[in-house]
Amino acid sequence: MIRSLFLALLLTAGLATPSTPQGRSAAMEVDLQLVLAVDISYSMDPEEQKLQRDGYIQAITSPDVIEAIRRGLIGKIAVTYLEWAGAFEQQVVVGWRIIDGMESARAFAAELQAKPIRRAFRTSISGALNASTALFDTSGMRSQRRVIDVSGDGSNNNGPLVEVARDAALAKGITINGLPIMLKRDPRYADVANLDAYYQDCVVGGPGHFVIPIKTTEEFVPATRRKLILEVAGIAPAWQAPVTGSAIPAQSERVDCTIGERMWRERWERN
Repeated sequence: MIRSLFLALLLTAGLATPSTPQGRSAAMEVDLQLVLAVDISYSMDPEEQKLQRDGYIQAITSPDVIEAIRRGLIGKIAVTYLEWAGAFEQQVVVGWRIIDGMESARAFAAELQAKPIRRAFRTSISGALNASTALFDTSGMRSQRRVIDVSGDGSNNNGPLVEVARDAALAKGITINGLPIMLKRDPRYADVANLDAYYQDCVVGGPGHFVIPIKTTEEFVPATRRKLILEVAGIAPAWQAPVTGSAIPAQSERVDCTIGERMWRERWERN
């Protein structure tokens, strides 16, 4: 009795916290926390950047994606949209938002659509992964699954090594999925031809991870929609099965994960 009164006085004075789970954390429960990490480097031309942005806007408001969200144990997810380029170029365009139905999905899409599309120098997938990993600490959410979705059209050529950033995220229980964009190539930004294999070997990882390459402009919306459905549902597909149905070529040996840095250095040594 005396102990209970003493504890009550401490709580009133703000010197103690309740021992119940509710008292320990006011974080909102969601089925999934998802960072959409989107490449805005100059190797992406304005048309590709618009296709990429529109792909996410249309996918997040797709009835199929909304149905996948509603089928979750809690029926809601948390999403944030991060744009990235070089090692010091990461910007949150839309902060953490709860999506639990069409109304909130359209609000997220409208907010994203209202933001200007911009471009920046260099390609630091490692910088994107490090920045995305840090965002989970600020979400104010709790979830069984945390996923970083990286879309981009080149290999890491700036900042820390990509494998180091990937492994740091995986050590925290975060899954990384990849959406490599393999469209027309600007000769000024020569990069690896097998970008999908590079993503598979060097970028993605964690439970249920996958890679879905985009090889034509027509694939932006269906590939992004399919990716979101898989992530929301927590389904692990065969990673060799992109939207086109073509398989990622089997590699006789693993991709060199420093190839982007090496190609960048060789390019400038020639000039």
